[in-house]
Amino acid sequence: MNEPTMNRGLKNRHLQLISLGGIIGSGYFLGTGYVLEKAGPAAILAYLLGGAIVLCVMLCLAELAVAQPVSGSFVTYARENISSTWACGVGWAYWLNWVAYVPSEMIAAGIIMNHFLPGVSQLWWAVLFGLIVTVINLFHVDKFGESEFWLAIVKIVALVAFSIVALLICLGVVGGQGFLGTKVLLSSGGFAPNGYWSVVLTMVIILVNFQGTEIIGLAAGECKEPEKSIPIAVRNVTWRIIALYIIPISLLISILPWDKAGLEESVFAAALGQYGFDYLSSALAFVVLTAAISCSNSGLYGSTRALYALARIDMAPKFLGTLNKNGMPAKAIMVSICACWLIILLYTFDASSTAYTYLLAVSGFTGAMAWISICWSQYRFRKRLIAENKVDTLKYKTPFFPYVTLFGIWAQAFCLIVIAFTPDLRPTLYVGVPMLVVPMVWYRIRRRRVMHAAMQKQ
Repeated sequence: MNEPTMNRGLKNRHLQLISLGGIIGSGYFLGTGYVLEKAGPAAILAYLLGGAIVLCVMLCLAELAVAQPVSGSFVTYARENISSTWACGVGWAYWLNWVAYVPSEMIAAGIIMNHFLPGVSQLWWAVLFGLIVTVINLFHVDKFGESEFWLAIVKIVALVAFSIVALLICLGVVGGQGFLGTKVLLSSGGFAPNGYWSVVLTMVIILVNFQGTEIIGLAAGECKEPEKSIPIAVRNVTWRIIALYIIPISLLISILPWDKAGLEESVFAAALGQYGFDYLSSALAFVVLTAAISCSNSGLYGSTRALYALARIDMAPKFLGTLNKNGMPAKAIMVSICACWLIILLYTFDASSTAYTYLLAVSGFTGAMAWISICWSQYRFRKRLIAENKVDTLKYKTPFFPYVTLFGIWAQAFCLIVIAFTPDLRPTLYVGVPMLVVPMVWYRIRRRRVMHAAMQKQ
């Protein structure tokens, strides 16, 4: 009897938009307010640094994914190039990261719908969106890719439209304020009103906003011609990410005073509303809704592939490593979505902006560990090939090795160290570190028991 195999139904355009869908969530439209509030216009430097880190991580991932295109990739790469213990820790932390973050996207969607239809509780909207995302993920993978493609297109069009309107406001063509230039940008304390150290302090939130790009690697086992599509997707997505973040945010801080930013509403909607574009402001609310659903879609996809990979290498219950007749890890999907629903119920007890910020920071920690693991795996992988004189066998090579790889590792490590010395964010380590360490300890104990039992049988 033939065992079902992963369905390689993802096309190149699906791969690119799945990654974009994972990073342009409601956290981008809402969470950017926190970054501006803390760093002022200097936040653009944090996004530039975040873009550089993304580029390094994606270049490392491309080399690994082309050499070994498997679903749940970076868990497998960590196991083969670092250690099984580390792979277990980072794999479970990544799963828990998305299980915690996806509900926040569903809750955000529920809040938006509750604003338009106050008679229906935001919790019921969140559950509805959870069901929609579950059904989409249980379809053939090409149907998932197609739905994510169009959801991501909506967000991209919205950001392009915002950038055009914001540019016209800056130039004084619309908005009734005349030519703005740097009037708004440098007002209220200048470019860095809270000092340049605030740029570093907001980096963990920035890294959360960029998370989702690594889903390209998780999808490697389900895409056609990975040796061609993955390098193209990595190259194109990386530059598009930078463009879709840097340009809109540069224009945003040129039309919205930083001290009017916050988590109460989307800063993009607030900026347009300030210049009389109330109808565009309302339209952006629906874009945030689309972004929340899309990010939940991509996040659930990424979490289930990581859980599937853990099960396949005996680091999770074996039944989670099975596929249905459509080549989909249906059981891993159902376990993940049930965990998300549990978090939704718990999250409703404290839906304050403080809880939302902590949730973002915890995601930043666990996501950064996954990214560090990708770079670390690529470093060890390339070193082994160099020792075996097999570098020429690679179909894709990370450029400027080892500098790109080491920058990707140490830039993120520095951001995590900053968390430990930042009172406002330090509590996130109390949750984030156990999410990484506990699975590692469990795996070591379990492995020791298995080895002991095997020795006794002999």
